[in-house]
Amino acid sequence: MVYVGIGSNLGDRYDNIAKAVKYIKANGKITVSRVSPLIETDPVGGPLQGKYINGVIELTTELSADELLNVLAEIEDRLGRKRSVKNAPRTIDLDILLFDAQRINTKNLKVPHPLMCEREFVMSPLRQLCPDIDAFIKKIR
Repeated sequence: MVYVGIGSNLGDRYDNIAKAVKYIKANGKITVSRVSPLIETDPVGGPLQGKYINGVIELTTELSADELLNVLAEIEDRLGRKRSVKNAPRTIDLDILLFDAQRINTKNLKVPHPLMCEREFVMSPLRQLCPDIDAFIKKIR
């Protein structure tokens, strides 16, 4: 299983998330299994900004982690994400949290996501999809 964090705090946040999930589903090499309930959360770090809507997508894919990262970046671009300052407001944010039991540490991708366990806006939706996720993360770290 692959888990992708999803968030938005600009524009119609729910619509941005719905469109991102739709675009992910449209990729013939990705199957979305479930999407967690969405939660509203305060931003963490960065400039002054509005609240986020956050959730987690559970999926399977034929793509490699790098290929999936590229697909997610294309969807972010398609939905108007602008990369300015770190932790800036965004129309959509898609982060690979877990990619099966793989540990990846490259310039462009770190899996498990290095900050996910510190972020309740990630862990709460992730636990709703996978109640035993904490034990799994401990095993693969």
